[in-house]
Amino acid sequence: MLKEFKDFIMTGNVVEFAVAVIMAGAIGGVVKGFVDNIIMPIVGHFSGGMDFAELKIVLDEAVVNAEGTVTSAENAIMWGSWVNTIVNLLIVGFVMFLIVKAYNKSKKPVEEAPAAPAGPSQEELLAEIRDLLKK
Repeated sequence: MLKEFKDFIMTGNVVEFAVAVIMAGAIGGVVKGFVDNIIMPIVGHFSGGMDFAELKIVLDEAVVNAEGTVTSAENAIMWGSWVNTIVNLLIVGFVMFLIVKAYNKSKKPVEEAPAAPAGPSQEELLAEIRDLLKK
């Protein structure tokens, strides 16, 4: 069973899948940083300086006692963070589209070998033999 597992793990598809998962995680981190640190500040600048990550709908305010200690945390819908996630998804999807498009373009179609020239049919060979026997 250990040998079968080793054979399974060492097949090309499993190794390629593992590399793809690791690369996807790395690309996701890069895109998240790109969206959070470059795209959303630009969008915020043109939308009056707002930070989308901080936009929320507060359902329950935080409860603070007289000493200034929070006794109950704020309950809020963080819709601005969700907008950042949607922008992340769109950029990752576009990047993956470009990668797949470039990969498909780089693959050269496999040309079939030229067909062998058609030889004489069985009837033509028999007719040729008959003609040779007549001589």
